[in-house]
Amino acid sequence: MLQPKKTKFRRQQKGRMKGDSHRGSQIAFGSFGIKSLESAWITGRQIEAARIAVTRKMQRQGQIWIRIFPDKPITKKPAEVRMGKGKGAPEGFVARVTPGRILFEAEGIPFDLAKEALRLAAQKLPIKTKFVVRNDYDYNE
Repeated sequence: MLQPKKTKFRRQQKGRMKGDSHRGSQIAFGSFGIKSLESAWITGRQIEAARIAVTRKMQRQGQIWIRIFPDKPITKKPAEVRMGKGKGAPEGFVARVTPGRILFEAEGIPFDLAKEALRLAAQKLPIKTKFVVRNDYDYNE
């Protein structure tokens, strides 16, 4: 599962996610990608589930890039614990995603296969996404 090797602090405040993505909003590595249309926290498990779905569909051909990384620690208190007594223990890590962010990219596979593989990945994620193609992609290849 994806998580940082080391963090400066064990716990972090929730924060707010407002506005659209400016960084990471263009396809940089592959020819195809999925772009987020909503803002959300995506857990390391969800990213891993999407990655497995894509690699299974692509059957070891082509290449994929994961453009998000879960670096924000999330805490949770045990069940049936009274309020107060401090913040809970770290439970996992999430990636903050805002609208316009490219989540996954693929290269070296036909258009139809890429669309289907990334559709399967999008089903594993808790947000609405959109399939995008690089501007200079040649559909006749």
